[in-house]
Order: sequence, then C-alpha cells, then structure tokens
Amino acid sequence: MSNSGVTVTPDCVQKFNELKLGKTIKYIIYKLSDDYKEIVVEDSSTDADWDSFRDKLKNAKAAYKGKEGAGPRYAVYDFEYDLGAGEGTRNKIVFISWSPDEGTLVFPRMTYASSKDALKKALNGIGAEVQANNEEEIEYSAILKDVSKGKR
Repeated sequence: MSNSGVTVTPDCVQKFNELKLGKTIKYIIYKLSDDYKEIVVEDSSTDADWDSFRDKLKNAKAAYKGKEGAGPRYAVYDFEYDLGAGEGTRNKIVFISWSPDEGTLVFPRMTYASSKDALKKALNGIGAEVQANNEEEIEYSAILKDVSKGKR
C-alpha cells in the first residue's frame, strides 16, 4: 500500500511478469482506478511503435469531481536500443512516471505522485526510471539518452 492508501492489483504484477519473462508484451500502461483506490492495468501491447505508445500517454485523461484534465499515468516499456560501434543491442525495462505539467488536475497529480512507489516496489526487475512532465521528455531520443546512461 502506498502513502496515499492506494493498492496495486495483482493483475499489474502478473502483466509485468509477462512482459519481463515472456518478452512478447512491449509495454504496459497503468492508471489509478476511477475511485483512486487501486492501480490497475489500462493497456498493454505487443506493438513496438514508440509513437503509438507515446500518443497513448499524451492523450490520457483523468477526472475528479466532475472535471477532466490531462491524465497522469505509469508505464513500463521494454526498451531496446543499439549501443553503436558494433557493441550490440541492449534491452532495459523502463518505468515511466508521466505527469504532464500542463492541464493536470491537482488531486490526480498528487495521488499519482504519492502512489508511484507502491507500484515500483511491486514490479521487480525495473532497469531504469524516467519522470516525464512534458512531451519532450517522452520523445524516443530523450528516453534513449536516459536509458543508455542508466539514469535521468
């Protein structure tokens, strides 16, 4: 359980283990349930297209007390990249905490921030973490720079 009282559903861990061990799932997007009490799987895909994944994060919505705004999300992406100079290809499982600075309602933003650690602790095997607050920070090149250096 997180500081906010939010719990992680077993499906979150099960889907992560499928990504980590099965290597068929490319990414998972997590969200808080509509009542803000649980972290649930919103989407998962075998599609390796970064732009499609990024667009899902950018277009996410969150509602609270009848108002809607930009939606924070957590995501896990099996990020594959080339080391260059003939050193080969690497994979890292990247945890992304997406919380846009613009247009996000205060309650969802704060609840996501205080619940992140509960999900991270439940997902064993994360290779890198990225905190993204604007669209430039979820561009492929920005993530590649962070992942190839190991941190942001």
